[in-house]
Amino acid sequence: MTALVNRQWLLARRPSGLVSEADFKWNEAAVPELADGQVLVRTLCLSCDPTQRGWMSIDTYLPKVELGEVMRSSGAGRVVASKHPAFAAGQLVQGLVGWQDYAVVAAGKPGALMPLPPGVPIETALGALGITGITAYFGLIDVGKAKPGETVVVSGAAGATGSMVAQIGKILGCRVVGIAGGADKCRYLTTELGLDAAIDYKSEDLAERLGETCPKGIDVYFDNVGGDILDAALGKLAMRGRVVICGAISRYNEAAPGPGPKNYMNLLLKRGRMEGFIVLDYLPRVAEAILPMAGWLAQGKLKDRVDVQVGLERAPAALARLFLGQNEGKQLVRVAE
Repeated sequence: MTALVNRQWLLARRPSGLVSEADFKWNEAAVPELADGQVLVRTLCLSCDPTQRGWMSIDTYLPKVELGEVMRSSGAGRVVASKHPAFAAGQLVQGLVGWQDYAVVAAGKPGALMPLPPGVPIETALGALGITGITAYFGLIDVGKAKPGETVVVSGAAGATGSMVAQIGKILGCRVVGIAGGADKCRYLTTELGLDAAIDYKSEDLAERLGETCPKGIDVYFDNVGGDILDAALGKLAMRGRVVICGAISRYNEAAPGPGPKNYMNLLLKRGRMEGFIVLDYLPRVAEAILPMAGWLAQGKLKDRVDVQVGLERAPAALARLFLGQNEGKQLVRVAE
């Protein structure tokens, strides 16, 4: 094992503003010998998610990445060697492998390493049938309690989680309005995903367009963005409207927290509810989401769009793409074939 060279991206500093390659240090190290209960995984594909920006700076639902540590990331790979009875060499798995060629994973920890579903492509296992799809499913159905005929508005609707939420909303029989940045993304939402309307927050008056596209108000607002877009949606809530807080990507690069929403009093006036959630809380119920979503994929009701950057060297730039609005769907980095 020690003959293997492990290329890694280590966290070199706490980022200020937009994440950049200068926040990381390229490193090459030997792969250590395995201890009992550990599994050696050859990384094949990495997932880029907005939450990784938080992991670089502060303690969130997971401790922050320490300086000098391998950058944390979920991903998929193939088992090279195993000293854990549940895993065998050659098996495809997913878990927190980090930005590196080889990950030594303590497989006994809950959720640390899971087998990939048989026959499912890695890209799909990290997207529609992975954390992204599970987040969308439970966020909209369990937290948002979306019902047929209701109006659902989704921010970041052309992104990984947002596009899943929007499509699930249509499958449930909801009227769905997506918010995205740019005419191409909005066109994708209406023509490819079949949304009822799309709003380009970069070129349109958001509050005005929400009023036009949601004349009876917003029953469920699924928020991936925060900031001014959250504020505008709060201002258009329907009676008993629900706001699902999944993320706040517009705020992750701020040096200090911005002001809270001005329209929060509408939660009182409309007897509304705003609730955040973390997908890790739903891991024991994963099958509840995977089974119907796999069926929707097979039936063509659900489309899984992935944006793949090639090479471990591209990991910092790929993460930055999320905050520049350059990704189209789920952002992945292919490390090896």
